[in-house]
Amino acid sequence: MTPPDQDPQAASPDAPAAASVAFAVDLVIPARNEAINIPAMMAALPRASLRHIVVADNGSTDDTAALARAAGAVVVHETQPGYGAACLAALKWIAEQPDPPAAVAFFDADLADDPDRLPELAQPIHTDAADLVIGSRRKLAAPGSLTPVQRFGNGLACFLIRLTTGAKFHDLGPMRVVRWSSLQQLHMADRTWGWTVEMQCKAAVLNLRCKDVHVPYRPRRAGQSKISGTIMGSAKAGWKILYTVAALTLTKRRIRRTAARIRNAAINPQATTALSEDDHPPTPAASSE
Repeated sequence: MTPPDQDPQAASPDAPAAASVAFAVDLVIPARNEAINIPAMMAALPRASLRHIVVADNGSTDDTAALARAAGAVVVHETQPGYGAACLAALKWIAEQPDPPAAVAFFDADLADDPDRLPELAQPIHTDAADLVIGSRRKLAAPGSLTPVQRFGNGLACFLIRLTTGAKFHDLGPMRVVRWSSLQQLHMADRTWGWTVEMQCKAAVLNLRCKDVHVPYRPRRAGQSKISGTIMGSAKAGWKILYTVAALTLTKRRIRRTAARIRNAAINPQATTALSEDDHPPTPAASSE
């Protein structure tokens, strides 16, 4: 990962200043070649509810990074292609800031989700009613916004999570908000398309308080999806999601042990709680898409 393009205090003078809120929420936006959507997406975000907006540029060959930076976002770069790799790069930047957020939100740059719903997703965490809130697209998705393959794959993954952990989810929607302390316990590691299911599966294993909120969903504003836009992309993503559920199911004890070490480190920073390679569940090699 290369350094961020700008410090959050050096945003464009034409961009709204980052909100100073008691319940600080930082927003992560993984993006690859989304220049066609970035200006509209940045203009639509509920800035008053967000502290930092971190766009993780995932090897774009267009003006994604420049447009995001001009609109006031912090831009970090991750050259290794992968949804999870981009998210991890943004989280690394957030972790390096002096004050941690109360929660982190995730949002895709294609504007298929409605950014006005982000405060609604953050509310249960603010009121201590949940640790992870998923924007579930299943009921309110516009016709054609989710392909039959996506609906089947999401439903199967959620069924497998429920079968193996007892936790009931309805979707693997990318728009979500998670408590920062809970996110640290999850010790996220997937660098490709298993990111969302890894988060939900680990949250279920750790008995975190998870909540689905039904949100509208529409076809992406412009451009082509990196996953559902091609048959091969859909197949790769589907295989990775199912593999991730299986791998995490077989490593429940490891997930719980890792979370306990992270909790102990937060309580007693002087304690030796270094994480080893054994604390990461096995994942297949990163895909180029």
